[in-house]
Amino acid sequence: MGLCHGKPIEPPQNLSENPTIPADNEPSLSTHTGKTPKFPFYSPSPFSSAFKNSPANSSVSSTPLRLFKRPFPPPSPAKHIRALLARRHGSVKPNEATIPEGSECEIGLDKNFGFTKNFVSHYELGEEVGRGHFGYTCSAKGKKGSLKGQDVAVKVIPKSKMTTAIAIEDVRREVKILRALTGHKNLVQFYDAYEDEDNVYVVMELCRGGELLDRILSRGGKYSEEDAKAVMVQILGVVAYCHLQGVVHRDLKPENFLFTSKDDNSTLKAIDFGLSDYVKPDERLNDIVGSAYYVAPEVLHRSYGPEADMWSIGVIAYILLCGSRPFWARTESGIFRAVLKADPGFDEAPWPLLSSDAVDFVKRLLNQDYRKRLTAAQALSHPWLAGHHDGKIPLDMIIYKLVRAYTCSSSLRKAALGALAKTLTVPQLAYLREQFTILGPNKSGYVSIQSFKSAVSKYSTDAMKDSRVFEYVSMVSSIQYRKMDFEEFCAAAISVHQLEGMESWEQHARRAYELFEKDGNRPIMIEELASELGLSPSVPVHVVLQDWIRHSDGKLSFLGFVRLLHGVSSRTFQKA
Repeated sequence: MGLCHGKPIEPPQNLSENPTIPADNEPSLSTHTGKTPKFPFYSPSPFSSAFKNSPANSSVSSTPLRLFKRPFPPPSPAKHIRALLARRHGSVKPNEATIPEGSECEIGLDKNFGFTKNFVSHYELGEEVGRGHFGYTCSAKGKKGSLKGQDVAVKVIPKSKMTTAIAIEDVRREVKILRALTGHKNLVQFYDAYEDEDNVYVVMELCRGGELLDRILSRGGKYSEEDAKAVMVQILGVVAYCHLQGVVHRDLKPENFLFTSKDDNSTLKAIDFGLSDYVKPDERLNDIVGSAYYVAPEVLHRSYGPEADMWSIGVIAYILLCGSRPFWARTESGIFRAVLKADPGFDEAPWPLLSSDAVDFVKRLLNQDYRKRLTAAQALSHPWLAGHHDGKIPLDMIIYKLVRAYTCSSSLRKAALGALAKTLTVPQLAYLREQFTILGPNKSGYVSIQSFKSAVSKYSTDAMKDSRVFEYVSMVSSIQYRKMDFEEFCAAAISVHQLEGMESWEQHARRAYELFEKDGNRPIMIEELASELGLSPSVPVHVVLQDWIRHSDGKLSFLGFVRLLHGVSSRTFQKA
């Protein structure tokens, strides 16, 4: 979704179902090359020039001409997105004047980042491996220090292109995130950042295996299920790590994953954190960023969190398994309309030939309701990926959100959630058992709320300070609540919305209601229910709660039970 050079593409005369990828002289606006709408420069993939077929090694930004079931053509620009980029980075047309907005005027901008100043004494720049509108990437060799004689990738960011305060902050944040998160096996290694009067230099690991996109294309457009599992485990592992630290990538796509070598089983690395940002579990972001084919619906609605990354992973999984994009159009606006409609097809080949677990995995990621999507940790525990990783499910931040809501719930809702937890399947319980174990239960099998703070501190990095995730965890841990055994933990950590997104939701709900009828349902007055829900006196409770209670015996109805599971609040009634 970044701006690039090139003539506009003429609309093709033949709108066939299987057009080919455009030739190198056809790009106009491309989401393919890693150009990002929020970053003030193009940051191509940091790998060696030995990969001649990759667009990162070409002065043009399109994908080489190859046959594909559905194409990856550069979409036409969406005017509102271009206007947003212009305001953010100060980019204008040749004969257009820039209108400064407060502190975004280039005059007086502080472009001193505090990075090391002697880049040329430490590294010798090699050949350029990629160039964009705002910058370029080179290979380089260390001249001294711990990296002496080692090949690295250097992203060169001209300060002259940083024309707004936001653009400067974007560069500063990317370096801070890379510095904090580096060390994960599936994240590109960050070495150091330098600057001089003209440029910022970001020194990183040189990945020689090429992009995941090139590997997909070399395989004829798709992976086998087994090979796709190996890729997804690595992607989910690094994304789960980022999300736990309160970092959302916001531009996950095959072009932003590189292999360390040409070997078929080489390690996959996530790159390009130029669009990444910090977010607390209870906060929402609102700026539209990302690449059109992979952007989540809620991003276009300007209210999103880490779940947007999971949508992007769902798109990648869809492509890996069937060789085509779930949402496609010839213009960027058309792509956005298709994404908002969110109705990917699973009827055509090869989907009927794939396992039911594979189909369910992709469907649960490509759910338009972000609350119903799997988290990265939950996706790793999905039956489709069972046995394809080391068996360790990482700590999941959604547990903290759910437990916090549970501890603040009424006794009636806790009883309802307890009944629902008893309907969980073995795989669902396996995920919760992993999370419970991470919290460190005592010998009696109980965890305290304080255990939640202790657990996350074991995995925290400096990124948590900037994302303020640890503040959120401390707030959860400050809630006075007795210890939980595993059974109550399941009730507290269950996500009703995610269960509702499953095909088996009706069975879960009916079976839970049967259990609730047997163990927890009792005659209840509307006034008591209103008190349980914490409704204000201004809410006409006898009107809004009349369907919640059975008139025959005064007990909670099935409809009331399901609504209670969702934690309906007084705010909901006031809106109604």
